[in-house]
Amino acid sequence: MLILQLFSQLLPLLAAGYLTARFKPGLSSHIAPLLINFGIPISLMGLLLKSGFDWMLFQALAMACLAIGSLIAVIRISPNLRSHIGTRSLLLGSAFGNTGYFGIPVSVALLPSEALNFSIGYDLGATLIVWSLGPILFTKSSSELKGISAWKYLLALLTSSPASKGLIGAVLIQLTPWSHQITAALSFPSQVVITLALMIVGMRLGQLDFIGNLSCINFRTLVKPSLLLKLVIFPALMLALSMVFSLPTLMCKALVLQAATPTAISVFLLAEASGQEQEIAASLVAFSTLIALFTVPIWFFIL
Repeated sequence: MLILQLFSQLLPLLAAGYLTARFKPGLSSHIAPLLINFGIPISLMGLLLKSGFDWMLFQALAMACLAIGSLIAVIRISPNLRSHIGTRSLLLGSAFGNTGYFGIPVSVALLPSEALNFSIGYDLGATLIVWSLGPILFTKSSSELKGISAWKYLLALLTSSPASKGLIGAVLIQLTPWSHQITAALSFPSQVVITLALMIVGMRLGQLDFIGNLSCINFRTLVKPSLLLKLVIFPALMLALSMVFSLPTLMCKALVLQAATPTAISVFLLAEASGQEQEIAASLVAFSTLIALFTVPIWFFIL
């Protein structure tokens, strides 16, 4: 029953985005900047204010950072993995999932409301890292960093991160006497952002040449390792870490399901903004989203 509820939320939005792309190709490139600058911060503010702050949110954030950092370290250390994950898009796509716009609806549909805090904590940690590490990886050359120290550059990225804006905004609103009214007012915009983001994923599906890509051996060789890492190995790693740290059962379920989400749309947005590897990123987002419709329910049954 819960799985049917999940599909009833995700599939219509993905289908609507897919159909929109058939008639309005390129529309996602106009919506994406608005999501980055305004939508994601507003959505995170609304979700954080609704779920409330506690120390376990930051524990979930720390676990997300640990798991993502561990996977990236393993990829960089292992010669075999490094040879298969040879591009920036594939590296980011193997570690960062669509937690905010795929994972949060999954959490709402499949887990008790208490798990939302853990899911948001994971999303915050992952978003902070991808919007800090991603622009650095996609920097075209080291000369672009001349005249500014690496620390200042990283600080600027952190402060401009959509997740940082959302977290800071939620803290500031929490300190005002109108926090309850603002929280209620942000509920609808938060849902609108989630809807738009899922539709954008559907739009990318509509723009992708599935038959041509699937029949291309080089393409399958390029993308398949990242899909395996993102949808199978990474959630298994998160499950192992949760057991090592003896996390509460509900937190473990929330973190594993977030780790099992398909490649983050942020990876595509970063590639598109830099003008590099857009097709690889878009393909990874699209195919991982389709496959995750089957693998996420499997992980839920395993848990």
